[in-house]
Amino acid sequence: MVRSRSAGTLALACLQSLLLAPSVPAQSAREALIRRLDSLAGAPIQEKRAVGIAVAIVKGNDTLLLKGYGKADLEWNVPMPADAMFEIGSITKQFTAAAILQLRDEGKLSLDDDLTKYLPTFPTHGNAIPLRRLLDHTSGIKGITEIPEFRDLSNRTLPRDSAIALIARQPFDFPTGEAMIYNNSAFILLGHVIEKSSGMTYEDYVEKKLFAPLGMKRSSYCNSAEVVERRAHGHGYERNEARRAPTNVHIWPFSAGSLCSTAGDLIAWLQALHGGKVLTPSSYVEMVTGSKLKDGTPLRYGMGIGVGADGRGLREIGHGGGITGFVSQASWYPDAELAIVVLMNSGGPVSPAALASELAGAIVPSTPPSFRPFAGDASSLVGKYSGPSRGRKMEAEVTQTPQGISVSVNGAPARPLQWVEEWTFRSANNYLTFKRNGDRGPAGELRYDAGGGLYVLKRNP
Repeated sequence: MVRSRSAGTLALACLQSLLLAPSVPAQSAREALIRRLDSLAGAPIQEKRAVGIAVAIVKGNDTLLLKGYGKADLEWNVPMPADAMFEIGSITKQFTAAAILQLRDEGKLSLDDDLTKYLPTFPTHGNAIPLRRLLDHTSGIKGITEIPEFRDLSNRTLPRDSAIALIARQPFDFPTGEAMIYNNSAFILLGHVIEKSSGMTYEDYVEKKLFAPLGMKRSSYCNSAEVVERRAHGHGYERNEARRAPTNVHIWPFSAGSLCSTAGDLIAWLQALHGGKVLTPSSYVEMVTGSKLKDGTPLRYGMGIGVGADGRGLREIGHGGGITGFVSQASWYPDAELAIVVLMNSGGPVSPAALASELAGAIVPSTPPSFRPFAGDASSLVGKYSGPSRGRKMEAEVTQTPQGISVSVNGAPARPLQWVEEWTFRSANNYLTFKRNGDRGPAGELRYDAGGGLYVLKRNP
């Protein structure tokens, strides 16, 4: 009787395990997918186009990939560990934005506060500069990395307020709220706002209020003088040959780009941020909703983070980073609950954003957006347009061809434009919208939406 009951229990257990275990085809498909992802992630190393890469991919609760490729240090021939620490550059900006929103929810600041409430002597050139205009790059303040003196100063250890002094001496690129130019200055200024409103240093705030609660033990404010286990060393490429990159002085990037992290920690961040563990629901929605210019023109950027669709039409919320020796991408695909992080310790020919998109495409089927031919008269759009863009004047020439209209930017080869709707066209993942005065006459303005910037170009006389 006892043996019979044991046999019955064993049979039940076997049945349950069969019911709960993934089917053989499903398991086989998952293994094939992982092999495909592994091959894609390692390809830049095999092709000798990158020094080292760490990649993490998690869909739901399923970790599909967490692996290092190539070298953490070429000189010492050190393999890249999966948990290597990297400088993550501008991925820092979403941590800064989250800190501002947390402080707003605690009643310590308002997004409508003017910058001068926290930096009373900052010259505004007649502009009102609410904090929200710093968060979405529409302040018009000159970007520090586009200031000629910055290149020489960035290698020097100077007082932290040196960055503010340098920024304050510059004219504005445009009136606040009338365009968008990606802006490191704005996020450096936000770091000082965090310090003044919280009573903590920026370093302490992110480590105690963001990293520690989420268990991000391998994340910190970068310090090049510290000894850090399994830290990747930066490299660059010169004539297709890898070179050791100079050490970054982290007084300057500050709250715009001075955080260090790992692929695994950034997955934890993405899941927490987009899973409701960092911000209140209303603040989260505000952060990941595209902002607007003063005239209502929508942007593909929220607060410290890009929003919209990638080139395959998949809805994506993410941000890249680039700092001497390192490039990175952290992307969240909300419809698939998919988190992808790509970290590289070489600035070179490989785009981490393009690699992340390719990895996402292997996981989530998508149909690229289709476009109809433009049936209208494009002659009123033909001409040259110019205006401020990041670090330089932007020149766009629109021409008519038998196949339609094309655009050349800053002398580059012309690229055909695909019609989207009305007077909006697309070139790769850039959107061009022409503004006309009524139905007659040539277009007087071209708005060039590059995602990380919306440049307002006027027709040349």
